[in-house]
Amino acid sequence: MIKWLARPADYLSVWQDMQAYTNLRGADTPDEIWLCEHAPVYTLGQAGLPQHVLNPGNIPVVRCDRGGQVTYHGPGQVMAYALFDLRRADMYVKEYVTLLEGAVIDTLAQLGVAHACRKPGAPGVYVPDPEGGELAKIAALGIKIRNGRAYHGVSLNVSMDLAPFLGINPCGYQGLRTVDMASCGARCEPTEAGDALGRNLALAWGRARERHENLQPG
Repeated sequence: MIKWLARPADYLSVWQDMQAYTNLRGADTPDEIWLCEHAPVYTLGQAGLPQHVLNPGNIPVVRCDRGGQVTYHGPGQVMAYALFDLRRADMYVKEYVTLLEGAVIDTLAQLGVAHACRKPGAPGVYVPDPEGGELAKIAALGIKIRNGRAYHGVSLNVSMDLAPFLGINPCGYQGLRTVDMASCGARCEPTEAGDALGRNLALAWGRARERHENLQPG
């Protein structure tokens, strides 16, 4: 169910593989979680506004089919792509977003980042800014649902060069602070964080499916 892709993974190739997996899957196709680190890339959601890309420099910009605005992916950040059939758990998008965010919050708590939280009206996971001030974003979320099946997923900043976030309005918010686990005092390898995130996503998804099955008549 959980697998690591070769690192660094080419964004376009992984996106095309996710689409193919989703398009070809049947009622019995297993759900999977793909973990990876990407080569540097900015991605712009299907309704994303180009004006939120301020100064991309030499980093390519890819418009993709997930929700949300612009974000950055690069080495030191873990991507968790959740290829889940939401119909198996009779789950709606809002519940699914809550599941993804909860798995990230659990992962951060296990790895030494306290007080991670949600922010009303702004999907993703946030932590108190180590330098003071408002909440800073540590994980971004972007999903696509096709015929009840989800792909794309969540990115968690582990230990990375955060400078590329200054070239965009992250997730469409001007001046939004972006941090990683290392700047919050929690140092670990991306593989360690990815393994923990994968486990927590699998556990949360398993619980959701179990609840659904227990509610079925008979």
